[in-house]
Amino acid sequence: MTNEHCDSNTGYTIAPWELRWCGLDVEQLARTESTFALSNGHIGMRGNLEEGEPRGLPGTYLNGFFESWPLTYVDGGYGYPAAGQTAVNVTDGKIIRILVADEPVDLRYGTTTAHERVLDFRTGTLRRSTDWTSPTGRRIRITSERLVSFAQRAVAAIRYEVQPLDEPLQIVAQSDLLANEPIEAGPSGENLTLTDPRLGADLKATLVADFAKAEDYGAVLVHHTTRSGLRMAAAMDHELHAEDGVRTSVHAEGDLARLTVAADVPKGGTLQLTKYLAYGWSSQRSVPALRAQVDAALAGAMHSGWDGLLAEQRAYLDKFWASADVELDGDDELQQAIRFALFHILQAGARGETRAIPAKGLTSPGYDGHSFWDAEIFVLPVLTYTMPEAARDALQWRHSILDKARDRAKVLGQDGALFPWRTIDGDECSAYWPAGTAAFHINADVANAVSRYVAATADGEFDHDYGVELLTETARLWVSLGHHDPHGGFRIDGVTGPDEYTAVVDNNVYTNLMAQQNLNDAAAACKRHPDVAQQLGVDASEIARWLKAADKMVIPYDEVLGVHPQSERFTEHDEWDFEGTPPERYPLLLHYAYFDLYRKQVIKQADLVLAMHLRGDAFTPEQKARNMAYYEARTTRDSSLSACTQSVLAAEVGDLPLAYDYFAETALTDLHDLHDNVRNGIHIAALAGTWLAMVAGFGGMRDYGGHIAFAPRLPAQLSRYAFRMCVRGSRIGVEVTEQEATYRLLSGTPIHIAHHGKQITIEPDSPISLSIPPAPQPPELRQPAGHKPIQRGRSKPVVGQQHNTSDQAIKRFDTLD
Repeated sequence: MTNEHCDSNTGYTIAPWELRWCGLDVEQLARTESTFALSNGHIGMRGNLEEGEPRGLPGTYLNGFFESWPLTYVDGGYGYPAAGQTAVNVTDGKIIRILVADEPVDLRYGTTTAHERVLDFRTGTLRRSTDWTSPTGRRIRITSERLVSFAQRAVAAIRYEVQPLDEPLQIVAQSDLLANEPIEAGPSGENLTLTDPRLGADLKATLVADFAKAEDYGAVLVHHTTRSGLRMAAAMDHELHAEDGVRTSVHAEGDLARLTVAADVPKGGTLQLTKYLAYGWSSQRSVPALRAQVDAALAGAMHSGWDGLLAEQRAYLDKFWASADVELDGDDELQQAIRFALFHILQAGARGETRAIPAKGLTSPGYDGHSFWDAEIFVLPVLTYTMPEAARDALQWRHSILDKARDRAKVLGQDGALFPWRTIDGDECSAYWPAGTAAFHINADVANAVSRYVAATADGEFDHDYGVELLTETARLWVSLGHHDPHGGFRIDGVTGPDEYTAVVDNNVYTNLMAQQNLNDAAAACKRHPDVAQQLGVDASEIARWLKAADKMVIPYDEVLGVHPQSERFTEHDEWDFEGTPPERYPLLLHYAYFDLYRKQVIKQADLVLAMHLRGDAFTPEQKARNMAYYEARTTRDSSLSACTQSVLAAEVGDLPLAYDYFAETALTDLHDLHDNVRNGIHIAALAGTWLAMVAGFGGMRDYGGHIAFAPRLPAQLSRYAFRMCVRGSRIGVEVTEQEATYRLLSGTPIHIAHHGKQITIEPDSPISLSIPPAPQPPELRQPAGHKPIQRGRSKPVVGQQHNTSDQAIKRFDTLD
C-alpha cells in the first residue's frame, strides 16, 4: 500500500469499497479508532495504532464479557435493578511497540511525512502505511494489516513490517499482551462520563490475574473480573522474518506478556512480524480449560497461516456481499457510506452466536456495551434479509434469557416475560425506570423480530423450538399489563414508547399497535404448533383472550386535528418553544430537565412515525400524510435513530427530496460525526437505518407475513440503484431506474412478490421489468426552527474527493429554514 491516493489534506477520501483516512491528526484519533474498528461479533478491536500511543481510547472487547457494579439510589423503590453492567476493555493484543536505534516510534514526535489507513470492505482488513522521521533524522516506513477473523471466531491477526529508508538500522519490536490498560482522558482532556448518560461507566483495573506463561515466540494471560465472576484468556504467537536473523526474548507476568525482537535491518530491508491472537471467555470454565481453548484456537490460526486467514476472510465477505450489496449510481459518497454501514452491521452480528448485538457493536464501551430494543427493530431486519443466520443467533440469545425475563415480569407483578430495556446478560440494568422499565414496547419489538424472521426465512425449526415460546411469553405480558375498560376497549396505560422525551403515558400508539401484532402472531404460532402450545400451557381460552385484546386494542385518534396522538392526549400538551431554543442547547436531554420535556409536544425520535412504518396496515394513506406533517414539525432528531424512519415515511408520502436528505443524514451519522460522539463508538442502529432508508424507503419494501411487496421510486439525486435480499432461502435482486424496476431471481426457487400492488412471480433466468407510477402529492413537511436537514444532491462528492469534515460540513441542520 502506498500513499498515492492521498493529497495534502487530512480526512476520509471517497471510494466505493473502502474507507481511507489520509494524513495524521492526533485530535481525530478517537473518532477514527471507532470507524476503523474491526470485529466479528465475538471479538472487537478499536482501530488503535499498533505502537500503543498516541491514542484516543484503547479498546479490545469480548461480546458478553462485563463487570458488574452496584446501582445506588438516593430514593430507591421496589423493583429497581440492583446492579449495572459495563463492557470491559480486555487484554490488548494489538500492541507492537517499535524502537529505532533506541528512539521509540511515537507519531507525536519527529515528523510523519506520510500516513494513511484503509478499512477494506471486501478483504475485511485494516491496512496502514506510515513514513516517519525520528527526532534525530532516521527515516522508516511502517506498514501493517490487521484482521479479526470471520471464519475462525476466536482469532485475530496482524502483519507488521518496518523498513529503514536511508540507512541500516537496529530495530527493536516489543509485541505485547496487556491487561488493565490505563485509559487517560482524550487528546483535548475531556471526560464527559458524568454529564452524558449515553457514555459508559468509568471502570478501572477490573481484571485480576490468574495465570501467565511465555515460551518460544508466544504467551498466554488469564484474568477474571472481581464482581461478575467471568474469566477470560488471551494468547499470542508470532512468525518472524528479517534478512540477517533476529534475537528474541519473551516473558509474562501479571498483566503483561511481551515478546521482544531485535534485528539489524539493512536499508530497504524489512523486519516482519506476523502476530496471531486468540481470545476466549467463560462464566464457568477453569483456568486450564480456558488456556487450552485459546491454545487450540491459536494452533488453528497458525495452521491456516496469514495467507490462509486472508483467503478465508475474503471468501466470507464475497458470500456476504453477494446477498447484501447495495449499488447507488449518482452519489459516490453515499455509495461508500452504505457499504461502510453494511460492513459494520456484519461485524456487529456475524459471529455473536447467541450473544446480544450491542448498540455500539464492539467498537467502544459506549452505553456500557448494552443491547437495547433498537437491535430488534433496526439491526435485525437488515440481517434477516442479508445474513439470516446471524439474525437467528441474535434471537436465540433472547430465548436464552427468557427465564430472567420471566423473573423480571414476576417482580413487577405481571404474567409472561418482560425483556430488559438495557442489558448485557439478560438482567435489567436501567436505573431510570420512566425510560427503562416503563418502556414495555421492548417485548413487542422482540416479537416483531421473531415474526419477521420466521416469515422471511420459513425457518420451521426455529419457529417450533424458539419462536412459539418467545411469542407466547411476550403476549402473556400484554394481557396482564393491559385491561378492558368500561367502554369496551383494551388499554395499556403507564408506559413509555420509543420517544424518550415523553414517558409514562397511556395508550402509546406504537406500543399498542405492536402489542396487537404480538398478540395476533402468538395466537397464530400456537395454532401452527399445538404441541408446543400444550407444553407451554396455552389453551383455547388463553388464545381467545389474546385475540380479544388485540381486536379491542385502543388506538387514540384526535378527531379535531385529524391526526393520531402519539399517546393519549399528547396533542393537548403545550408546544415546545423551538424558536426560543438556541442551537447550542441541543440535544435537549443534556440541557433541560426531563419533567419539562415530558409535558411538552417535543419529540426526540420517531415514535408515531415509526408505528406507521412497522404497522402501516393500521393507517390510511391520508392519515399517514397528516400524521407525518404533524410530527415532522415537532421532532428534534436528537436521537440517531430518527432520520432513517423519517426518510422511510417521507418517501412513502411522496416527498422524495426530503427522504433523500434524511437518508444522507443517517448514512453519514458516523462518517461526518453528526452527533459529535463517534469517539464513543459508532451507531449500529443508525447504520442499519441506512439500509432501511434505501430498501424500505425508496424501495418501498414491506413484508406482510412473508409476502414481500415493493413500491420503488427513484430520487432525483440518483440515476439508478440496486439491492439484493434473501427471502425464504432464495436470493433476489431489485434494480430501479427512473422509468422502471427490474426484479431478478439470483438463486433458489421462484418467489412471489408485489410491485406497487401488482402480484408477480420471479423465476430463474426470467427478469421482470415493470413501470413505476408517479409518486403521490406530498403534504407540506416542515421541521422545527433550526432543524431543516442539510439539502443533498446540489453538489455531490465524487470518487477520489475527500469528505469535508469541517464544522460547517458536519452539522446536521441547515439553520436557514
